[in-house]
Amino acid sequence: MKRIPLAVPNLAGDEAQLLQDCITSTFVSSVGPFVDEFEDQIARVSGTASSAVLSSGTVALQMAFEGLGIGAADLVMMPSLTFIATSNSIKHAGADPWIVDVTEEGWALDVELCRALLEAETIPAEQGRKHVQTGKTVKAIVPVLIMGNSVDLEAYVQLATEYDLRVVVDAAAAIGGALTDGALLGSANVDAICYSFNGNKTVTCGGGGAVASNDEVMIARIKHLSSTGRVGAEYDHDVVAYNFRMTNVQAALGVAQLRRLDDFLAAKAKIADAYDQLANRFAELSTFPLSDGQPSAHWFSGVFYTGDDAGVCGAFRDHMQKAGVDLRKFWKPIHLQTPYKDALCSRVDVSDKIWERIFPLPCSTGLTESELATVITAAEDFWGSQ
Repeated sequence: MKRIPLAVPNLAGDEAQLLQDCITSTFVSSVGPFVDEFEDQIARVSGTASSAVLSSGTVALQMAFEGLGIGAADLVMMPSLTFIATSNSIKHAGADPWIVDVTEEGWALDVELCRALLEAETIPAEQGRKHVQTGKTVKAIVPVLIMGNSVDLEAYVQLATEYDLRVVVDAAAAIGGALTDGALLGSANVDAICYSFNGNKTVTCGGGGAVASNDEVMIARIKHLSSTGRVGAEYDHDVVAYNFRMTNVQAALGVAQLRRLDDFLAAKAKIADAYDQLANRFAELSTFPLSDGQPSAHWFSGVFYTGDDAGVCGAFRDHMQKAGVDLRKFWKPIHLQTPYKDALCSRVDVSDKIWERIFPLPCSTGLTESELATVITAAEDFWGSQ
């Protein structure tokens, strides 16, 4: 039986031609015209002044923190319901995560809970807020655009303004995302927007990531840190740095992919609508929520179980797997992950409650009508028998 995967790349455009251009020109490493073009495209689609393209989404987040001077003895507030790269990037930068719950309504980092925690557990510091119990300084907050959903970024910016924090947006899955009024993400005055271009993302470079920002000084620092800290044409280096650059080959894929971004987003929206209709046919299912009514880039779409029998979740996954549909557990929350069992963590009731009830269904941009019908029929067979 041919399996229907969750999300695979759509490489039916100019990808092969642009890769051949790399080979013909011999620009296959970290220097080449596609790197510059891709950076320009990322800034444009984000609504920011500039961007830096890098080797992964995790690295993009790490470089955003380091570019903002966040590191040792610092804390970064982040949601528990996210992929582990969010917390890993904070640790890679030398800081520590402060794990906080999400809202039940939108699965996004709970702004009001963050505000309450900052009021109750921190005091003013020279920059940011000193966490009284740990003695560390809270420097930033990381809203995650889960499933590609936008959030009310202005609410996070307001919180950050009140408490002298930075806002680094984990938009790993939200390329092409926009705010309620259609404005691009960069218009919200956040400090950085970070993307992933892994193979399962809407736009892929096979791997890679990017930081977009209106802070051109920060972007310049990120480019310097990610390029071995080299100064001038000779082998002089002024800082302990990294080789985190994106290659021209990866960027060529990205350039080709972004040429079809509108088509990709339309395909994702169509699939999401089909799963919304599926959810609406069964009392125990719900659609994936939108945070505060914000739009979504629909990276992942599917259904959410709202019933009382949590044991049915595993049975549904088993049923879909037997039907040839790739359905697995969603992200295990960060506070349940072994590397973060001792991390600072404040109330995670919602994350605990919902994560095993989330069912992302196949949503590749190249998903055929026949494959979509197979997925929906398999799901209907299960829920119709409950």
